Amino acid sequence: MSGLLGKKLGMVNYFTEKGQSVAGTVIEAGPCVVTDVKTIEKHGYTAVQLGFIEVDEKKKKLKKPLMGMFEKIGVKPRRYLREFREFKESLKVGDVVNVGMFRVGEKLKVTGISKGRGFAGVVKRHGFGRPNQSHGTHEIFRGTGAVSAHTYPARVFPGKRFPGRMGNERVSVINLDVLAVDVKKNLIVVKGAVPGATGSIVELRRMEKQQ
Repeated sequence: MSGLLGKKLGMVNYFTEKGQSVAGTVIEAGPCVVTDVKTIEKHGYTAVQLGFIEVDEKKKKLKKPLMGMFEKIGVKPRRYLREFREFKESLKVGDVVNVGMFRVGEKLKVTGISKGRGFAGVVKRHGFGRPNQSHGTHEIFRGTGAVSAHTYPARVFPGKRFPGRMGNERVSVINLDVLAVDVKKNLIVVKGAVPGATGSIVELRRMEKQQ
């Protein structure tokens, strides 16, 4: 499953060749530089580590161990590092991978961090309904309702849906069609929405089985 790192730029109305308007997300994908190659002999698995968004060495925006790693391999420091397994291409440290690896019509899996919604109750977080607003109902308008069994087992079962933090989680969306690819501008347009806020980092992976 080969992939690429990118930055979500926002959503657009994309017009197909037939004149149909579909919702699409524009992503600045790459270019990414290969910073490490994992092998079965040395690491126990195969993968390619990619770096995205170059940073200024003089401003010391990265920690010393990372700066030392980049200095050792002879690659300019990158802000974000991710591993992608099962690259079909044979790559070595220093090689550059860009959005040209994807083709229009392919299906991608896009992973990102969803928008944080803060602390939310069960109505917003889980879609709970509300009880009757009359006939003696009071002070439980948006409550959770009963939360456990009787005297036995006298505990709340694991997995019970409660109020809590909503969003800010790693989310993946699969089978997103590639609508357009612009290699010169490092842009790709995928059909539909992808997780995360505008400007957030996302991971694009080619689906192993095109469905």
